[in-house]
Amino acid sequence: MCGIAGIVTRNSLTEQELASVRRANSQLVHRGPDGSGEFHDSHVALAMRRLSIIDLTGGWQPLYNEDQSLVLIANGEIYNFIELRKQLEASGHRFRTNSDCETILHLYEEHGDDCVTHLRGMFAFALWDKHRKRLLVARDRMGEKPLYLYQDQDRVLFASEMKALLSSGLVNFELDPKAVNLYFHYQYVPEPLTPVKGIVKLDAAHLLVVDTENWTVTDRQYWRMDDAPPLVGDPAALIREQLETVSEIVIRSDVPVGIALSGGLDSSAIAALAARKYPGTMHAFSIGYPGQPANDERSDARKLANHLGLPFHDAELTGADLISFFPQLTALADDPIADIAAFGYYSVMKLAREHNIPVVLQGQGGDELFWGYSWVQSAAQASARKLLRDTNPFGAFSQYFKFNLPRGISRSAVGEWSYQLGGLRTGWQNFKRDKDAAPEQFVFYDLLSDFRDSQQEVRSLYSSAFKEQLNGANPTDLFTLERPWPNIDVTLTRLICDTYLRENGVTQGDRLSMASSIELRLPLLDYRLVETVIGLRKTVTDVNQPLKFWLKKAVEDLLPEEVINRPKRGFAPPVAAWHQQLFATYGDTIADGYLVQNEVLSPSAAKSQALGPFPTSAITPLSYKVLVLEQWCRQMSSLSNAS
Repeated sequence: MCGIAGIVTRNSLTEQELASVRRANSQLVHRGPDGSGEFHDSHVALAMRRLSIIDLTGGWQPLYNEDQSLVLIANGEIYNFIELRKQLEASGHRFRTNSDCETILHLYEEHGDDCVTHLRGMFAFALWDKHRKRLLVARDRMGEKPLYLYQDQDRVLFASEMKALLSSGLVNFELDPKAVNLYFHYQYVPEPLTPVKGIVKLDAAHLLVVDTENWTVTDRQYWRMDDAPPLVGDPAALIREQLETVSEIVIRSDVPVGIALSGGLDSSAIAALAARKYPGTMHAFSIGYPGQPANDERSDARKLANHLGLPFHDAELTGADLISFFPQLTALADDPIADIAAFGYYSVMKLAREHNIPVVLQGQGGDELFWGYSWVQSAAQASARKLLRDTNPFGAFSQYFKFNLPRGISRSAVGEWSYQLGGLRTGWQNFKRDKDAAPEQFVFYDLLSDFRDSQQEVRSLYSSAFKEQLNGANPTDLFTLERPWPNIDVTLTRLICDTYLRENGVTQGDRLSMASSIELRLPLLDYRLVETVIGLRKTVTDVNQPLKFWLKKAVEDLLPEEVINRPKRGFAPPVAAWHQQLFATYGDTIADGYLVQNEVLSPSAAKSQALGPFPTSAITPLSYKVLVLEQWCRQMSSLSNAS
């Protein structure tokens, strides 16, 4: 596990460009506190920081092939490196180290750019081919490992974090209005955009090739979730088979491995599977809150840890802890992400590092793959209903307008039933939403109140100058797809993975674990498991089953029944109290802050948001999105100015 940075140039590499890479690499020490390495040639400079996980003494980077014509720096872990190494050695390849990443070099010798298709794991790497004078840059299928890019007409600069690019001295900090507008709708900036003009992310499952001889830069996708072949069989058995395999290869490590345990199904399943195969004693880590309120899952997590025989460690988070750390936390996230649960992400990883556990497993991905969010399941059902309007209008009409009886005879139940007109009011709202939206627009994020509120209110935040730069950008473009639509269940799974999972969950997980020099591993994002779920979903739908039905069936013999049926909570913080404390401390920074001075927000809107309004319908209010972006801009712009 490492942080990487580099540059490839059209003309001969200059001392200034080499220095810029070294400045970028100096910002990645937290990703690799154990050492550094670099390589430079006439047109390329590569640098890295190392967190030693596999082959502690011999796996130093850059890595080279047999004749040193290929040079590699890599961030991540190749989980199937043992199997790959056996195959490659049988073909005559000689390995210099026991590093998992060295397999990439020899696969490239065998398969060229298609080497990526043989890798099972998480990775972002850069490979310099001296003979062909070309650089190959690639990222794993599900986007677990990050790679930021900045390109001008004469060079391509890349790094594991945005902070590194901004510290290089080659990139100015200037906000991208389209990306900022998306942020206010989604609470993060969906990939490949970033909030900074000129900086993008290499998309997941993409590779970039820079040929310095002809100076061409090409980007292509090497894997698509939607292309998984149809699969027939018992979903529980097939999913369990993949879970068993990935839980065995994901624990490969020369340092201790632990588990972030929330008490929910996903992390509990990973703990139960991995602990049985782990050769040592796996430790469990969790966080909670003073007074152990209902959202404190430590007792559930501790009970499961005891059931599995795992030593259990926990930390208690207070509002005061968050307040003092908040500006630094927004910078550590690297992207502006308005998720107040970020402090939980950071704290559980910090706890693991304090106990000298540098590798942590986590259950991210289960909700996105297995209908863990009821609103995504509803979006799939609503999209199918919208599609039915074109082929069977009468059938669709009957699905929109269903008359229901009251849920009970209490005053509240009857009152709600009366207000909803027996369900007809909701039916009319759904019918009108689908009628007013573009025919090609899936029902997706527009089901969420935060997104709908932003559609109505966000433009009132912006200055006139900022509005003019938006050029009609529509945040629904991300889920607007040409007809005929492909498999709706598969498409909605991909959409939630490409958006919320990758940029809100995976991004926070990577940055806030690496902030404590922790390698985070996400077994549920193994691409073979993903392909199994998608392949099954192409032959039989589970969208009308209870939430996480397939996953529960796959692991029901491993876990107590109370864990299988426990509602999802995750590391959910005391939102209202923390929100109030944050604005009491930092609200004034909005009124005449970076966003006002750079004409993103109008002065009047900034003063209003500085008070921290929190509508009852909101999950993440606009005021919190403003506060996070304000603090993030202050932190990140200072990096660019310092360089």
